[in-house]
Order: sequence, then structure tokens, then C-alpha cells
Amino acid sequence: MSPWSGAPGPDARGKVRDVYRVGEDALLLVATDRVSAFDVVLPTPIPDKGRVLTGLSLFWFERTSDLVPNHVLSAERTKFPHPFDADPELAGRSTLAKRAEVMPVECVARGYLSGSGWKQYQEEGAVCGVPLPSGLAESERLAEPIFTPTTKAATGHDMPLTPKETSDLLGLGLAEKLRELTLTIYERAARIAFERGIILADTKFEFGFADGELILIDEVCTPDSSRFWPADGYEPGHGQPSFDKQYVRDWLDDAGWNHEPPAPPLPGEVVTRTAAKYREAYEGIVGEPLSSYLARMGVTPA
Repeated sequence: MSPWSGAPGPDARGKVRDVYRVGEDALLLVATDRVSAFDVVLPTPIPDKGRVLTGLSLFWFERTSDLVPNHVLSAERTKFPHPFDADPELAGRSTLAKRAEVMPVECVARGYLSGSGWKQYQEEGAVCGVPLPSGLAESERLAEPIFTPTTKAATGHDMPLTPKETSDLLGLGLAEKLRELTLTIYERAARIAFERGIILADTKFEFGFADGELILIDEVCTPDSSRFWPADGYEPGHGQPSFDKQYVRDWLDDAGWNHEPPAPPLPGEVVTRTAAKYREAYEGIVGEPLSSYLARMGVTPA
């Protein structure tokens, strides 16, 4: 049985989300408080993490809807079909969404050289087949954002795709359309975030077709899908502090975990600090307390 609403278990379960089919054309996406690191789901949840992911995604869906339609039908629990409408735990963390034929690529935009992109650049002088100037430093801002798609791996790590591999997989026209949309959405989101004192270093999007129309799906510019840095401390040449689960990764490495399941439980201090990082990301970008979003969505305070 599902923990939500006494309904049957989810039709699909990802690292973070539970997915339920609702009729022929809709899905209920539930962002849980599960957290993963190094492709392993940890045994300790992060309070309200799922609500931060949902709230931020709704914020960005609204601000990009003129660029591309999206999958959102409703995020109000009372409008969900029964029995989901009766479960207050679903409030603020769930989205009733259009079902879509999901594109088999993760559409990644990078405005700064960090993470796996930095590693590729050091080895090849390029990222996903996109050549870059020599002599760039870690975390350096790129002259213009680049499109660096990857595969969508069911298990394990996503693998980088070159422009030719992407075109071979999707067709030249669709590959170019996804590149244009990815960079356009990224540039708008990066501008909005920077106005709030936050750098959006890189992010990934997912797209699908619903009723023959290309739409934006899944999550948008959240700490789980993006790399956010405080702008006031930005300094290229090394890694940057971030608004995400990096604190969890660092603790796991310091604890000597070998990145193989099962993962160790997180101590209370790590949970508290990680929850604060997610909340800080929401509040810094949206410009309101997380508590205001929770109240608006009908979440009962703990």
C-alpha cells in the first residue's frame, strides 16, 4: 500500500518521486522527502524537501509558460481526484500533470564550468563534444551558455551525448528545438536568479510530447536539478558553496562511505542543515518565506 491516501502503491517510483496514473491522460507526481546521493537513496528523509522542489518548480513553470507549455494541470490538493484529495500530507508536494511521451535525453544547460563539465573539460578541452577555449578555470563563467545533453539512465549514471549523438537519437530538427528551448529557458531563469543574488550555474530540463505538443515536464530549476551559488561569494578557480545536498555528499565522504548501498543514516545536524539549504534556495529565489507557500497550499504546521 502507498503511504499516501490509502491508495494502491505508485505506478512508478523514482529516487525522489512517486508517480500515480490518474485516468488515461494524467499523472499525480508526488515529491517525497527522500534524498539520494551518488545514485543511492538514503535511509533518512529531509523534512519538507519535496515541498521545496514542488514549490520552486511551480514558480518556474509559471515564469516560463510563454516560452513553452508545461505539464501542470493543478497543484491544489482539493482538486485532485479521490482518494488523493483527502490526504493532507500530499499538500504542497504534489502536482496533477499531463501524461507525456518523455524524450530520452536530459537537456542540460551550462553557464559555468563545474561538476562533470569541469572534469570533461580537463580531460578533453570540451563538454559533450562542445569545444571550449583553453585555460578556463573551475567555476568560470562561459562566454555563452552551452547545451550538453545526456542519456536518461534507468539505473546508474547518465552519459554525455555529443551533438551528433543527440541528433542521431532524436532527429536533427527535434534536437535543435530542444537545444534552443533549453538555452532560452536557462537564460531567463539565470537572469531572474541573478537579480535575487543567486547564480544558476547549470541545470537540466526534461521535455515530452502531449497531444502532439512539445511540453516542459518533471521539475524546473530546483536544488536537485540545478547548481545554485550565492553570487556575493562567487570566485572562479575552485568549487563554490551551493544551495543543495552537497553538505550531505561531503558528510558521506567524510564518514568513509564507499558509495555502495546501503547508505548510512544521516545524523540530526546534517538533516537540519540540509533542510535549511533547501529552504534557503526557495526563499532566496521566490522572495517569500517557505511557510507562506505551505500555508497557501493548505499544509498544516507540524
